[in-house]
Amino acid sequence: MLCKYNYMENMYISMKNNNLCKSKLPILNLVNSKESLKVLGLMAGLFTCFEGHAQFTNNSDVRVTDKTILSIYMDYQNNPTGKFINDGEVYIHQNWKNDGMVDFSSVGSNGTTYFEGLADQYIEGTVQSNFQNVVFNNSSDVIPFYLGTKISVNNKAKFLQGIINGTALDGLVIFNENALHEQVRDESFVDGKVQKIGKADFQFPVGADQFFRPSYHAAIAVNNIYTTQYFHKNSGDLHSHSNKEESIIAINDQEYWEVKQDQGAEKIVLSLSLDHDTTPSEYFAETATTKLAIVRWDETAGKWINEGGVLSEDISGEAYSNLITGQVSGYGLFTVALVKAVVEPDELMVYNAISPNDDGINDAFHIKGIDAYPDNTLEIYNRWGVKVYDANSYNESDNMFRGYSDGRVTIKRGDKLPTGTYFYILKYNQKGTGRQKAGYLYINNQ
Repeated sequence: MLCKYNYMENMYISMKNNNLCKSKLPILNLVNSKESLKVLGLMAGLFTCFEGHAQFTNNSDVRVTDKTILSIYMDYQNNPTGKFINDGEVYIHQNWKNDGMVDFSSVGSNGTTYFEGLADQYIEGTVQSNFQNVVFNNSSDVIPFYLGTKISVNNKAKFLQGIINGTALDGLVIFNENALHEQVRDESFVDGKVQKIGKADFQFPVGADQFFRPSYHAAIAVNNIYTTQYFHKNSGDLHSHSNKEESIIAINDQEYWEVKQDQGAEKIVLSLSLDHDTTPSEYFAETATTKLAIVRWDETAGKWINEGGVLSEDISGEAYSNLITGQVSGYGLFTVALVKAVVEPDELMVYNAISPNDDGINDAFHIKGIDAYPDNTLEIYNRWGVKVYDANSYNESDNMFRGYSDGRVTIKRGDKLPTGTYFYILKYNQKGTGRQKAGYLYINNQ
């Protein structure tokens, strides 16, 4: 039986009294009369009610044009023949299921889809839903969203309230090349898989339980694809921590990340977040003989391998306390470990802060003693693993880093880099032996 509905210009669409449609709330609102009429002509026969349960079913075309607001207060079902195009504002207050086509009309579309419920919301379907912008805002529970399908974000995802559980139903959140997100924190993140397409700077908004625990890395090519997930579990349950390289002393048994390279060939600079809520206290205490490092399960070798890395100073203003950053040699399961410290020659002294304001004091990144090792390379990365500078035969006079972009970057070449903490890798040849130093570099461009 079809639910009857009326509409009036300059007003809204609301459900008439109907015993089969239990909700007293408006099922659908369309605001802005001129634009609304464009949508109304496509909507006849889309409202279906069942005993005790109302459902908005689409078997044809629905187009929400710019400056139009559409609110749906019943379960939304987009059937295989359904086509749903959102260039306006769509508010979903119940469950969402897409077996047809969900998209926006153009890259410049302002279309935004809001998931704002008063109870748990299931986002499901056999076909990927493509959103220009999406907002998650549901305070009915700590974990109100259950994702059992693929959804893609083309421009922006805003995490206002509510954790997205993508683990239980094997969901996936995809961020396209220039997509970004806002306000991710312990109260709202993705507990499941997040995929990033392209090379733009990116923080993976992942976590588990009620802990936001992001990882950072970037790609070289636009068509590269990576998928990341965080687990608040013991990786030793999957691969015994006793199978490890000799340099590894102890492996974190409380958490791990899985990073997959779905498309691409390069190796990445990876940053993992550490926090006292999830990371055991011993993994913050480096000594003269022990250091913290990123470790990876190597399927071929059948053991955990030491990927190295550098632990940051305490970080303020974030949902975590520290980062550990390193260039890794492969993909799979990652966590942190205590490893034996390598005693390095002290022939080089790295001054790890610069303020390039042309006052003659710390205007360039100074590595004292590097002139004695002209066979060297220097690479500098930002927090997201984007290379901002590289040089061969770095020295103490004319070939020095002065706080400007000069590498394979998404930042324009020649631009002054923003104030912040960066990561450097110095490789040099000492009497036929290859050596490497890595650490953090602070740039003050204020």
